[in-house]
Amino acid sequence: MVLKEFKIRSYECQFDRAQVEDLERRCKVAEMDNELVGVIQGSIKTVTLHNHHPNKDMAKVGYVLGLRVSPHNRKKGIGSSLVQKLEEWFTSNDVDYAYMATEKENHASINLFMNKFGYIKFRTPSILINPVNHHPFGISSNIEIARIKVEKAESLYRGFMGASTEFFPSDIENILTNNLSLGTWVAYFKGDSGFGNLEGKVPNSWAMLSVWNCGEIFKLRLGKTPLSCMLFTKSLSLMNRIFPCLKLPTLPNFFSPFGFYFIYGVYQEGPFSGKLVRALCKFVHNMASKTEHCKIIVTEVGERDHELIHHVPHWKLFSCPDLWCIKALKKNGRTNRFHELTNTPPRGLFVDPREV
Repeated sequence: MVLKEFKIRSYECQFDRAQVEDLERRCKVAEMDNELVGVIQGSIKTVTLHNHHPNKDMAKVGYVLGLRVSPHNRKKGIGSSLVQKLEEWFTSNDVDYAYMATEKENHASINLFMNKFGYIKFRTPSILINPVNHHPFGISSNIEIARIKVEKAESLYRGFMGASTEFFPSDIENILTNNLSLGTWVAYFKGDSGFGNLEGKVPNSWAMLSVWNCGEIFKLRLGKTPLSCMLFTKSLSLMNRIFPCLKLPTLPNFFSPFGFYFIYGVYQEGPFSGKLVRALCKFVHNMASKTEHCKIIVTEVGERDHELIHHVPHWKLFSCPDLWCIKALKKNGRTNRFHELTNTPPRGLFVDPREV
């Protein structure tokens, strides 16, 4: 069999957007349109990695995402060539580490990055997914929830997460002011001291999160679904019609394109802050239930933040583990630091919504 030659070039939005979107859809089925056969995306930013050495806790990282090769053109070296070109771009921009995230069961991706390109397992966060239904969640009248200004949110994030959270972005203000960021909310108990000026004290127990509207940039849709999931969905729907007073949770229609909200920057502090996190998540659910196309709410929690899993509403049926792998791109003088980084127990993890 004669393999056709392929070339790798930069993405041109005006000419490539439609084909890339089509390729994203076709990567799930055995179809091929002999035009665009592969695509990869990457981003560069400066983040906090660890604080064992205060003067060396910032690093420039490159994130590998969106690697797609059309089914008919796989196993021809296209994916490897795309990854290699992206790493070369990272290196030319003085990136310290490259990292990627994939599902734990995506063996093809894991083999490509770990076996061929030398990435190693780094972190295993959990992706938590909660369906949006038409029944609003009740929130305790003893809890105050308030939206805060971007300047206040930036101050709180830098003050409480900036030095202690892995992958905290140095440009957090750009995330908070992005059009896709719907805002930042804090929760605390009524009667407790509220949030004053930027340098003021915080309540004894409080929590904070921000919301990103992923539905504005792309939509999801389920193709095939397990029979058990389908029967469960239909049973809930039937019970809800027969006994509406029970207010049973219902599953949205996932077979038509839908959007979702991504909760990021979740932080809690204080002995009763878990209740406040749950209240904030309920608030986001109620906000999402008022929109037409938002069908699920997603967040990602690091290993160190395992307590959050108990406070963030989610369905185990849809939630899944994630796998982050990392690779050092600079060899000189950084071997010890990379070894320390990859062998350090996990800390709090900041998941950048721009990379979802």
